[in-house]
Amino acid sequence: MKKILDAILVVEGKSDVSYLSNYIDCEYVITNGSEVSKDTINYLKTASKSKRIIVLTDPDYPGKRIRTLLDENIDNLEHAFISKDKAIKHGKVGVAECDIDEIMNALSKCFVNKKIEKETISINDLYELKLLGSINSKELREKLSSKLGLGFNNAKSLYKRLNSLKLTKEDIQKLL
Repeated sequence: MKKILDAILVVEGKSDVSYLSNYIDCEYVITNGSEVSKDTINYLKTASKSKRIIVLTDPDYPGKRIRTLLDENIDNLEHAFISKDKAIKHGKVGVAECDIDEIMNALSKCFVNKKIEKETISINDLYELKLLGSINSKELREKLSSKLGLGFNNAKSLYKRLNSLKLTKEDIQKLL
């Protein structure tokens, strides 16, 4: 049985829609790669006033570029992140190559990138939590990002996302 998603799901290509539409009933918007058209951005901007917009792109550089471009132009986008190691099949990386359970899990952990109004965690906290500046910082960031469904993060993007979620140092310690 298909999951009904009351949202617009933004994906990169037709193969993503072809795959996902077997499992998810919703409106799809295709970006046609990382060169998102002005018409697509304008449509999503207008639609975001009355509908949820969820961005589900490939876990690679073009997917990140699409997310960034959309975030710069549209408020309150939700992001669903799939793990790169679970999105590889036959040498290709992408949504259409990902196991549907991983996608459903990502959709259940949507994340809204909000501008930081008040810092709840500092860069110093990241150092103290060994998420920055330690030999295993990358692994710890990956572990934390996976638990929170935040996709891949370097220290700067993790700092922004943790503050956007209003997580404190104590919250992070419990997760680690």
